Amino acid sequence: MWRMMGALEVECKLCGKRSKLISRALAVCSDCIKSRFEEAKPFIERAHEVARARYGLPPKPPRSPGGLECTLCSNRCKMAEGEVGFCGLRMNLNGRLVSKVSAEVSLMYGYYDPHVTNCCAAWFCPAGTGAGYPKYAMRRGPEKGYANYAVFFYGCNFDCLFCQNAAHKELAGAPTVTVKEFVRHVVRNEDYTCICYFGGSPEPQLPFAINASRRVLEELSGKRVMRICFEWNGCGNRDLVKQAAELSLVSGGNIKFDLKCYSEELSYALSGVSNRAAYENFEMIAREFYGERPEVPVLNATTLLVPGYVTAEEVDEIAEFIASLNPDIPYSLLVFHPDHYMDDMPITPRKQVEECLEAAKRHLKRVHVGNIHLLGWL
Repeated sequence: MWRMMGALEVECKLCGKRSKLISRALAVCSDCIKSRFEEAKPFIERAHEVARARYGLPPKPPRSPGGLECTLCSNRCKMAEGEVGFCGLRMNLNGRLVSKVSAEVSLMYGYYDPHVTNCCAAWFCPAGTGAGYPKYAMRRGPEKGYANYAVFFYGCNFDCLFCQNAAHKELAGAPTVTVKEFVRHVVRNEDYTCICYFGGSPEPQLPFAINASRRVLEELSGKRVMRICFEWNGCGNRDLVKQAAELSLVSGGNIKFDLKCYSEELSYALSGVSNRAAYENFEMIAREFYGERPEVPVLNATTLLVPGYVTAEEVDEIAEFIASLNPDIPYSLLVFHPDHYMDDMPITPRKQVEECLEAAKRHLKRVHVGNIHLLGWL
C-alpha cells in the first residue's frame, strides 16, 4: 500500500533537493536532467545499465565502428561480431545480421480482449463509440459482444524505467508464432473486429505486423470489420511506419504514439534513447493521412504523467506540437502507476494532473485523462 500512497524522499545527487518526486533509480531530479545534462548523464547511464543487466541486454544501442547496422528503428544499432542490438532481437553472428524474428515469424503472445477494452483510444475509436458505422464499426455504439486481438510483442527499442510491461525483455521463453498461425487464428474467430499491436513496442517486429495485417485484411475483405491498430513509442523505420499507417487508415484503425516527453534529455533519462524520431514520424502521419479520415481519427497521442518528471511544462510543449499539425488530434494524459525501476515513485499527484490537463487544453480541442481511477488512492 505504501507504494500506492507515495514513497520516501530522495535527494538529488546534483542539486541536493529532496523530494518524493525524485526517482531512486535515476538519483537526479528533472531540473538537473534538463539544465545539467552532462553532469546528470553518468547517473542516468548507470540506472539503465542496472535495469538492463538483469535481462542480459546491452546498456545502450551499440555503435561499433564498421559494425553491421540494423535499420528497423531510429536507434540504428551498429553491432560488432558477437554484439546484440538494443532490442535484444538481432545480433552480429559471424559477420551476418541474424534475427530472432522476421516477416514470417514473431516472438509474441495474443489474447482475447473483449470490447469495450481499456485501450487508450476507446474514448473516440469505432470499438468504443461506433464511430464510422457501418464501414468501420459493427454497431452504432460500443461494440459489446466483440473483441480485440491484443498482440504483445517481445522486444523494445526503448528502455523505460517505469515500464509496465517489462516481461517483453524476457526473450528466452518467448512463444514463437508464424504468420500462418496468426492469420488462421484471427480469421477463424468471428468476434475479433480489431488487432492491436503493442508490447514492448512493435517497432522491432514491424515487418511481421505489416505482413500479418495485410494477409488478414486480404482474407477478410468485404466479410467483416477488421481494424488494424498500433500502440508504440513511434521511433520506427520511417518507411515501415508509413506502411503501418496506411493499413490503419484503410481498415478504420488508429495509431497511438506514446509521446513520453518533449525534452530529448528527459527522454534519454526515462527511456534510455532519443525520442526525436517519434515527433518526425508523428508529423509525417498527421500531414499525409489525418485529413483523409478526420471523422474517425487515424492518429492519437498519449503521455504518461511521470511524477515530478513529465510535468505541465513538458505537456505544454507536446500539446503545442500536436496543435501545430491539427488541434483536433486526440490526446490522452495517463495517470502514473509505480512499476519496474520506478516503483518507489508515488501515483501522479492530483495537482500535477490538473496542471497538465490545463496545459494540454490550451492548445488542443480533444483532451482526455486516462487511469483516472488511480487518483482515488491519493
